Amino acid sequence: MTSTPACVITVSDRSAAGEREDRGGPIAVALLREAGWHCPDAEVIADGAESVADALRRAAARGIKLIVTTGGTGVAPRDETPEGTRRVITREVPGIAEELRRQGLADTPKSVLSRGLAGIIDPYGALVVNLPGSTNAVSSGVPIVLTVAAHIVDQLAGGDHR
Repeated sequence: MTSTPACVITVSDRSAAGEREDRGGPIAVALLREAGWHCPDAEVIADGAESVADALRRAAARGIKLIVTTGGTGVAPRDETPEGTRRVITREVPGIAEELRRQGLADTPKSVLSRGLAGIIDPYGALVVNLPGSTNAVSSGVPIVLTVAAHIVDQLAGGDHR
């Protein structure tokens, strides 16, 4: 799956304002690059459904095939990454988000609080996966995403079932 375009979008008011370093985004970028995806440095945006939806639309329009978001999946008032994602995806892939929550239990019982989604943006053929913002969630979540991402992108491009 070399050179397939991917991107990471970090969703955090504090990181977007320069008040806190983005630690999860660079981890996700490094893991994607190690797996052979072409991935620029993480984009950092403010929390909010509209900012997330806008960033996802821009990424899909640029031809990005795998979009990983970090942050904004919890229950705090500004955690609206799932709401922004839902505005853009045309089909959900719930099994990915379910597996991320299930595997996250090994790190923390709070993983069940993640409201993250996974889905497809048609007609662009892009897969979007929301990860929590913690470095543990990113470190354990990206490998889970990578187990299916190449297959999904191939399927979206018209590939045969394998």
